[in-house]
Amino acid sequence: MLVRGIRGAITINQDSGEEILDATKELLEQIQNENNFSPEDVASILFTVTNDITSIFPAEAARNLGWHKVPLLCFQEIEVPGALPRCIRVLVHVNTNKGQDEIKHIYLRDAKMLRQDLVE
Repeated sequence: MLVRGIRGAITINQDSGEEILDATKELLEQIQNENNFSPEDVASILFTVTNDITSIFPAEAARNLGWHKVPLLCFQEIEVPGALPRCIRVLVHVNTNKGQDEIKHIYLRDAKMLRQDLVE
């Protein structure tokens, strides 16, 4: 079994704890559903947020989903002029037998513009 990285991102309209948790939950659930894994398959998850997101750690959404044993870390994205605002990004490391070409990366809302090559 290999460890594969699954990328994803989603944007929010405003910096509020509820919106951050709801959006992160939506993103994680879609990543899980599209890639068919269980929390026990997850080696770790890295979350990043743009500097305009400060209300709550998005990792809390994973805990709320019951992913209590998964190692989680949150970081702030570097500030790049013209970058997409209010964006939550995730890198999920999953133990899987899938090949890289079978992994489905998920970009939602305005984050679709980040990787148009990966969005169906």
